[in-house]
Amino acid sequence: MLLGQEFRRISKKHQLALPKDFREELGDIVIVTKGIEACLQIVSPKNWEVLLEGTVGKPFLDKTTRELQRFLFGNATKLSLDKQGRMILPKYLVEHAKLSDEVTFVGVQRYAEIWDKHEFKKHEATIGNIELLTINLSQTKGHE
Repeated sequence: MLLGQEFRRISKKHQLALPKDFREELGDIVIVTKGIEACLQIVSPKNWEVLLEGTVGKPFLDKTTRELQRFLFGNATKLSLDKQGRMILPKYLVEHAKLSDEVTFVGVQRYAEIWDKHEFKKHEATIGNIELLTINLSQTKGHE
């Protein structure tokens, strides 16, 4: 299970080392794609289905389904880590996540996220009242 936060530096050539705990869970080959927010999502090839959540069972003719799948899979890349667990991120992914020199890895159970350190702090400040989030989530369809 992926959890917690780890901090790393990213080189000017977009080289970044995956934290050891995350590497042990994800493996030496990872899939990286644009996240819904200004971050990147990382999954193992065996857990790529997590990117399909919310679109499973929806018809291909549904435009929203196609657009979300196009966004996630069309922007995905498979990367092999070197012996030190490093990968080189494509420029379009670095630009999407607004990555500067310091990044935050966030473990989210079955996948991880890469955030620019300062963008993640800004994002956390916008989350609001966690108690209200849990109430809203419990009232959504399927959680009654």
